[in-house]
Parts: sequence; C-alpha cells; structure tokens
Amino acid sequence: MNLAAKDIRHNLGRFALTTIGVGMLLMIVMGMGGIYRGIIEDATLLIDRIGADLWVVQRDTRGPLAEVSRVPSNLVYRVAAVPGVATSREFVYHTIQREHEGQPIRISMLGLSWPTDKGEWLPLVAGRALRQNHFELIADRSLKLQLGERIKLGKETYTVVGLTANMISSGGDGIACVTTSDAVAIQFDVAGEAVRLEREARRARGERYDITSQQPALLEQSQKPSAELPPIAPAQMSAVLVAVAPGHDAEQVAATIAAWGDVTVHSRDDQCALLLEGSVDKARRQIGLFRVLLTVIAAIIMALILYTLTLDKLHSIALLKLIGAPNTVIAGMILQQALMLGVLGYGIAYALGQRLFPQFPRRVILTQDDLLQLAVIVLVISVLSSLLGIWKALRVSPNEAIA
Repeated sequence: MNLAAKDIRHNLGRFALTTIGVGMLLMIVMGMGGIYRGIIEDATLLIDRIGADLWVVQRDTRGPLAEVSRVPSNLVYRVAAVPGVATSREFVYHTIQREHEGQPIRISMLGLSWPTDKGEWLPLVAGRALRQNHFELIADRSLKLQLGERIKLGKETYTVVGLTANMISSGGDGIACVTTSDAVAIQFDVAGEAVRLEREARRARGERYDITSQQPALLEQSQKPSAELPPIAPAQMSAVLVAVAPGHDAEQVAATIAAWGDVTVHSRDDQCALLLEGSVDKARRQIGLFRVLLTVIAAIIMALILYTLTLDKLHSIALLKLIGAPNTVIAGMILQQALMLGVLGYGIAYALGQRLFPQFPRRVILTQDDLLQLAVIVLVISVLSSLLGIWKALRVSPNEAIA
C-alpha cells in the first residue's frame, strides 16, 4: 500500500490547494528567469539582427544603444574609403513618445540607410520592406499599429507598410523603422513658432554687426532654413555601420578608423558587452536577485507545508511505529509527498506560464536549459524541504499512539 497516496486522498482538497499555491509560486520563479533571458535577448537583438562587423561611434562613447552618440553625416563616406571596408551605412537611433488616437505611444526609432538598407533583413510578419525614401514606416506589432495605418510624427504623416515580430529595444519599447532622413527629421523636429523665434534671433544678432549695414542681403540669408545656411552643420547621425570585406582583418580595419581623433570603433561583440554591462546591467542583476530570493522562499514554504502535514498525522505515524513499521517507510511516505508536491507544482507552473507569459509587457523567454535547471532545483527543494518533516516524524514515540 502506498501510504503517501492514501494520505493525499484522505486530504485531497487541502493537498490540491497547496499544490496550486506552490505551482503559482514556481510560475513566478519561472517567469523571473524568462524575464531575465528576455532582457538579455532584447538588449542584443538589434546588434545581432543588423549584423555589422564594426560600429563607428562618437569619440569615447559606448554607442547609440547605450548612450547618446553623434557623428557627422559625411563620416559614412570617409569610412567607405578605408581599405578593407565592403560597405558603410548610416545609423540613426532614438526613442520618442507621442500621442496616437488619444493614447500615449512610445517608439524606438531606427533609421535605415536608404537605398542601401530597405529593411529586407527585418523579421516581417505582414506587409513589405520600404519602397521609397520618405513617409513609409515598418513597425513592430507590439506598438499596436495596423498595416496601412497612418501616424503623424513631427510635421509629416507616415504610413505603416510592414509589421515585424519581437523587434524590441533594451527598454522594452517596440522598434519602428524609417529611412535615416526621416528619422533625423523626426528627431530634430521643432515647432513652427520655435523656428520663427530662432530666425528672428539670428536677424537681431546680425543687425548688431557693421557688416550687415554694408551687405543687407546677409540679413535676408538669416531667414532661410538652418539646412540651407553654410555655417550651420547638417543634422548628425548616431553611428556608422561597417561591413568588412571578405579576406580582410576586421581588427586592422578598426585600428585604421580608430586612429582618427573624432571617433571610437567597437566590434559587434564589444558593442554587446558594453550594452549588457551598462544600461541593462542593473536590471539583469535585480531580476537575478529576485529569482534567487523567490527560490529560497519557495523552499521555505514547501518545508513549512510538509512540516504542517507531518504534524497533522503524528498520531498515525506513532501508530505505524507501534505496529512495527520501520523508519524508512515513514520517511519514504513524507519524501514521496514532497516529490509529488514539487512535480505537480512544476507542471502547474509550466501550464499557467504558457498561457500568462505571452500577456506580459516584457518578453518572457523560456529556454530548455532554464526549464531543465528549474526542474532540478525543484527536485532538490522537494528533497530538502522534506527533511524537516522527516526529522519530526522520526522523533515521534510509539507510545504516543496509546496516549
């Protein structure tokens, strides 16, 4: 006779509720591990998908995904002239928050170097890549934008021509892709009144110089847009992406570019490492710490549950000892209950997680290795938590059955 199964059937309702509670706690532990993986995946996703060998960024910065980086737009042509460079393309990246249809929407804007990059590498689930240099947008479906929908960004209206899946920034925001010229226009967009005030300020500054009285046409020049004034530099890029030609050493190409005084060069691996050690490092460590704490709490709760279940049947245990049942039978009964509680709780955690995790605002990635690791941890916890109940059961005297 399986004493553990008989005892569970005798207290089926309580055991079922206990198992569900343990399962929900293990689901949170499982979810924390999945969120941890999701943070790492989201942080390095864009770097892996773009596939650039080298990232040329502003001097002494860690790149546009970790902090603000500004390089001149003509840098792409300087880099293209370096021996060993197959292609160089512009990269613009920034985050905006706007209001769309009465709801706030937060978007990580990615500029594609038109016409070299039209977005064919994006994981499209609907629609198509970009076909024109302006006013088309590819959005991740987490942004809740529909194919063909129009959204106003800056002074222009953009049409959603493609939808992607799982294109998420390290901050958890959906990524939208436009051309670099559109991305720059959105980033540096200012209100019409601000433009008017700036032009009037230029004119006021110009009137204070004698040269303007001799050449009045200079004052008229101040009323032109900033992009048409030669002394004012054009809008800058976030970085330049470099693909190294086959047969050339990427380190040698990087050393050549790094010799310039205005830029820093990072490899793909360096960019991933800098990002994980920087903007997402605290989030990773915090999630990891919560996961460890929840695992310890789960072990303590399971130990207390099994100890309570043991206390409820001390009289039955004493009776078993009185009729000659060895300690191994009694210890085996408690251990079997602990293992059943852990296995069933793990199954409930996995089943609930498969339904609930896709609804989380951040991606929850469950890998086979993580699931196997958690299963081993649950088995260890089940065994260790049963020790308290076994210790109490072995201290019971057979005489207590008579008392």
